[in-house]
Amino acid sequence: MQYNIKGFIELIENHDFVEAHEVLEDDWNALKKLGDKKSAKFLQGLINGATSIALHVKGRPAACTKVWGAFERNIHLLDEVALNDRHEYVYAIDLLQKQYDNKNEFFPIS
Repeated sequence: MQYNIKGFIELIENHDFVEAHEVLEDDWNALKKLGDKKSAKFLQGLINGATSIALHVKGRPAACTKVWGAFERNIHLLDEVALNDRHEYVYAIDLLQKQYDNKNEFFPIS
């Protein structure tokens, strides 16, 4: 399947985390309606990754950590779902992980 992963990546690279969440939400909802639970959970993981960093930027570190847990619980599904341009998804995961790991440096909370 092909989702708007390129748009998601571009938004994450530009630190537009809330918008990145939104760009995959329609695909996530469509997959849920189709009953494709694994693909839906995988996309939900990416969405949660973007949401987590957005929460940190907004000064909510506890919520950031909690939502990041959902990213970590779902992202392993990459190996179980059929995706076009798999390398793009791997890059998105790596990008989110890097930004999360360095969130205090990239996005210091005042």
